[in-house]
Order: sequence, then structure tokens, then C-alpha cells
Amino acid sequence: MEVKIEEVGSLRVGRYVIIDGVPCVVKNIQISKPGKHGSTKARVEAIGLIDEQKRVFVKPTHDRIEVPIIEKKTAQVLSIHGDMATVMDMETYETFDLKIEEELKDNLSEGKQLLYWVIMNQKIMKQLR
Repeated sequence: MEVKIEEVGSLRVGRYVIIDGVPCVVKNIQISKPGKHGSTKARVEAIGLIDEQKRVFVKPTHDRIEVPIIEKKTAQVLSIHGDMATVMDMETYETFDLKIEEELKDNLSEGKQLLYWVIMNQKIMKQLR
């Protein structure tokens, strides 16, 4: 699992974070003012990259949190079987199956190149090239 550690206060909208073991993209951040005996806290709303579920957490801004390292790679479509596509990585020539995303179903065909992400040992089809 490829992750790095950052402080909660350094997170920004559009960046990535791991919440409950799931990689997510940050959609909203609210920072509270420090109280009489407390520290500044951040309320972070994020959407899962794989399951698209909303997740929220509240932590002090000085706490540390895991951030996923995302590898972006290119592959070529070899064959299509229902909602799965067999693809070949353009660098390593490894073949594997990827789930076809809804927005790509109409334009995907054999021989086309696509961009896929490797996030925490999971591969996700992102866009056509």
C-alpha cells in the first residue's frame, strides 16, 4: 500500500485522502477557530474514489493523516466482455481485467488506449486517450 503522511491542516479541496481505509477525493473543508481550551479543528467531507460514498471526519489540524499515492498509467483495450474489459499495460505488457465505467461504455472499443489509475493496489479505468 503506497501512502504518504500529511497534516490535516494541509489538505485542500480536490486532493486525495484515505478515510477508513478507502481512498477519497476531498470535496469540502471547514476549519473551526480555536476555543479556550481546544485547538483548531478541520471538518473534511470526501467522496470515495472507488465506491463513490460520502465520508466525513473531524480532526485537529495538527493531526496526521494518510494520503494515497496514485499511479497514472496507459493501457490498450484487447477485448470487451459485458461490463469488463481485458486491457494490456503499455509499459509492462501485463494483461488484466478492468471494470468499464458508465461514462466510458459508449466510446470504448477494442484497440483504443485508455488511462487507468492504480490506487492502493486497485486499478480503476479513468478516461480514453
